[in-house]
Amino acid sequence: MKLSLTAKILICSIACLLLGSLSGIGTGEAVDGWYSQINKPSWNPPNWLFGPVWTVLYLLMGVAFALVWNGQGKNKRMALTLFVLQFVLNLLWSFLFFGLARMDWALIEILLLLVFITLTISAFSKINRTAAILMIPYLLWVGFASLLNSSLYFLNA
Repeated sequence: MKLSLTAKILICSIACLLLGSLSGIGTGEAVDGWYSQINKPSWNPPNWLFGPVWTVLYLLMGVAFALVWNGQGKNKRMALTLFVLQFVLNLLWSFLFFGLARMDWALIEILLLLVFITLTISAFSKINRTAAILMIPYLLWVGFASLLNSSLYFLNA
């Protein structure tokens, strides 16, 4: 049975939302615990903002993945593999930062995540330009998160 693009978008968006929400399971305790006690830069966003932003980003990522899954190209398998790798790195960051309270390890890991997001966008652009464009807000947010992670690390080292 061949799935329609709409079905693929639904499957991928729901999967990204569900898997992404897993990273938030251990985050709540840390946000109310050790994270609330550390020094933060003046430009640190309010905690309530992260949930809505990540919801939108996971939806965009799901649509992008579905567009590539539905696309054609000799590098489609590589593009989808890069997406999965960067998604695993995304989930790992929350565990390192909030779960283990290791801002140093999380900083190294998020920089690696930025590399893999960039590689994913490049691979997506060869299969579906719209999919690549849908990943750009994610890249920008993770770039911002990298600066924030770095600031938090140095303010609390």
